[in-house]
Amino acid sequence: MAALLATRLETAGLEVRTHELATGRSGLVARTPSRERRPALCLTGHLDVVAVGDAPWLHDPFGADVDGDRLYGRGSSDMKGGLAAIVGAVEQLAGRWDGADAGVEVVLTCGEETGCDGARAVAESGLLGEVGAVLVAEPTANEPRIAHKGVLWLQAQTMGEAAHGSAPNRGRNAIVALASAVAGLDGLDFDVPDHHLLGGPTVNVGTFRGGANVNSVPDYAMAELDIRLVPGLDPDRALTVVRERMGPAVELTPMLSLPVVETAAGDAWVGQVLDVLEPLLGRRPEPAGMAPFTDAAVLTPAYGGPPTIVCGPGDPGQAHRTDEWCSIARIEEAVEAYVEIARHWCAL
Repeated sequence: MAALLATRLETAGLEVRTHELATGRSGLVARTPSRERRPALCLTGHLDVVAVGDAPWLHDPFGADVDGDRLYGRGSSDMKGGLAAIVGAVEQLAGRWDGADAGVEVVLTCGEETGCDGARAVAESGLLGEVGAVLVAEPTANEPRIAHKGVLWLQAQTMGEAAHGSAPNRGRNAIVALASAVAGLDGLDFDVPDHHLLGGPTVNVGTFRGGANVNSVPDYAMAELDIRLVPGLDPDRALTVVRERMGPAVELTPMLSLPVVETAAGDAWVGQVLDVLEPLLGRRPEPAGMAPFTDAAVLTPAYGGPPTIVCGPGDPGQAHRTDEWCSIARIEEAVEAYVEIARHWCAL
């Protein structure tokens, strides 16, 4: 996919550089060759998707089936529709960069679904240029989102003592110990006020594993916790609160930590984006926040903290679902919006 889109972007006149995260997994940074007087506009999205899942699909998950206005397929909303809109907008602007005040930098990553691995690798590679605003094409049904929660992923482990399953009193059950500690997270209060855009923090137990066979007392159990952060709750404080609640028998190991991303509603560029979206949506949208994290958690700090908006054609309610689909009309609407946003930013 990176090779396909690199060719499309090069044909549109951008200079493309690729970065390999692992064998067969590449991201890319493409930039207009104009002599800029102002920092560029970043348009970004991720190339990877989650697995198809075990539930049967009515549509081929990789067939791009079209039924009316719906384009079906794994990743159609999260976020192939956004990628198509980015590339489509850049192609419409091809040949118009001479004399522009600013250009665009397209950053397409892999590994977003596993914690922004690709964005982190690209940021560390030295490929990023100077950018003054970041537009993330993640699924929002083309509604502007000016903030998203941070995240802390934790691995929780308990150790027990193995014994025969017929004599559990001779062992110490690691699953029972961890299950009790995990159950204690229900209703956990981090004692921070709700944020006006993001609400409060949350905790989700995403995985739970333990035991080798049914007729043994398990001596090991492990769970993975997903904590969503809001302003006022940093990762260290969240870890402390969870550790106090789960108790000393549980060993907690951080797996991933990403910051909250927030742009002021009164930012001038936010107002400019709202001006562009108003006629397309038929109303002036209200900037809001969102719970899922995006690559902006890595890219925005790497760029020095420019204003950041998440706005893409996918339906956020379709992300990771069986028979995932995206509205074709919304993809076309996003292309038009991105063209106008870039035109205003670059003074084309």
